[in-house]
Order: sequence, then structure tokens, then C-alpha cells
Amino acid sequence: MRPEERLAVIQRCVVQEMARLGQEFSTDGDVVRGPGTTAVAVREHPGDDGGGHVDLGFVLHLGRADAPVVWDCAAGLGKTEEEKLANAVRMWATTTASVLVELTDGRGVYADHADHAELPGWHAVQGPAAVFGFGNERLAAWLAEHRVLPALAAALRPELTGRGPVGVKLFLGGKAGDDVAEVRVNGEVSEAASAALRALDWPRGERLCWARLFVLLTTPEPAPLPVAPVAAAAPVPVRASVPAAVRARGLFARWREARRAGR
Repeated sequence: MRPEERLAVIQRCVVQEMARLGQEFSTDGDVVRGPGTTAVAVREHPGDDGGGHVDLGFVLHLGRADAPVVWDCAAGLGKTEEEKLANAVRMWATTTASVLVELTDGRGVYADHADHAELPGWHAVQGPAAVFGFGNERLAAWLAEHRVLPALAAALRPELTGRGPVGVKLFLGGKAGDDVAEVRVNGEVSEAASAALRALDWPRGERLCWARLFVLLTTPEPAPLPVAPVAAAAPVPVRASVPAAVRARGLFARWREARRAGR
């Protein structure tokens, strides 16, 4: 697939996934414009030849040179390149875009807000977790009952500089004897936080299973972001082929509600 074809597929998927979050986005050249001054930019993932990696940047104030852009990358599986890209954008929308929509909306519909004593001066906006693989209910249940971000606070604090926003992505899973734990802070791997994540007692089974989470850390702003109001989107049932969504309510307890709604 040529770069321009990949871009068209990714942008189309972004429009579709943002609509699931109650947001009206439309393609405008190299970006996908949203309500108010928000937009999503796409950049080519280096070395991705026929893979399902996407690099997406959520722009908070389009047109401002000093505007923060929250970049994140995601990967998707599928039989075709288009299917891989679509699943990657869906993964990004579930875990990351939901946080950015909540940041601009502020009603607690798409993600949860928390102020952790372990991270003084920082406000956390945490979206649903995407848990996928074999036997994912055990890992989902563990995430529902544990406060992961505060457990990593000591390792994260030295890397939190400036005013933010700071994007923190967590990826954990694998299987017993072959697990993976990675924490990225603004796209860069944090070795200390990754080691702290690996040391937690999340379940390792005999078959492969992973979880992906995204948290945005912000500091107090003098005024709210100038964006248009959005309507709450109706929940979309999760199909078997789509990663199970685990929405954080306090200790990730919303995952049970999502499971009941999908039955």
C-alpha cells in the first residue's frame, strides 16, 4: 500500500472511531479536523512495510505554534494491511483518544479523573484499558482491582517536568516466563517505570494475553480549553474480534458494566 493510500485509510478510520466517541471529525488535507480547535495529525511510522502501526497526534489548539500535541503509536492485527490499520486506529481510539475527548469535555463520560497523593501537583485522566488475547478476563479483573498508576509513581516522578500534558502509555502482558512490561512517557520508554510495572503481580498465564492503557497527566490551567460541546455517544457492543474494553471507574471497576452490556 502506497503512503497516500495508508494515509487515506488511517484518516477514514479516525473519522469513524471519533464518531463512536460522539465527535464529528472530517479530513482536511494532512490532518483530520474536529470540534473547536482540536485535530488529529498522522505521520508515517518508520520502517512499517505492510504492518499495522499508526502514529497519531491529537492537537489541542490547531494553528498555535506552541500548541501541545499528544502523540501516541498503536499496532493492529489483521489479514490485510487495511484491516491492521483499522484495528490499530480502534486501539488508539479506545485507550488514547477517549482520554483526549474527556480532557476537552470534562464530564467523566469517556475517561476517569483522579488526583493521586503519590503524584502531587498532577491531575490524571485515565481511559479504558484494552485487554486482548487468550483468557483476558484474569488480567482485566486484576486491572479492575488494582491502582496501577500510583504503584508506578516513584519511578515516574523524576520524569515529570514542565507543566504537561504528559502522556503515559502502559503495555503489559505476554505469558508466564515470557512477559513484557513497557511504560512510555511522552513516547519515550521509561526504564525505571517499566521495571516497576514488571514487578507488579499482574497474572501471567500459560497463553498470550496483553493490556494497553493510556493516562494523561496535566497541571492546573488558567482557563478551560476552548472547544465545542459534544454529545455523549451510546456504548458500542464489543464483538469477539475486538479487544475487550475496560473502562476505569476508580479501580477500573467499569469493566464489569462493559461486559454486562455486551452480553
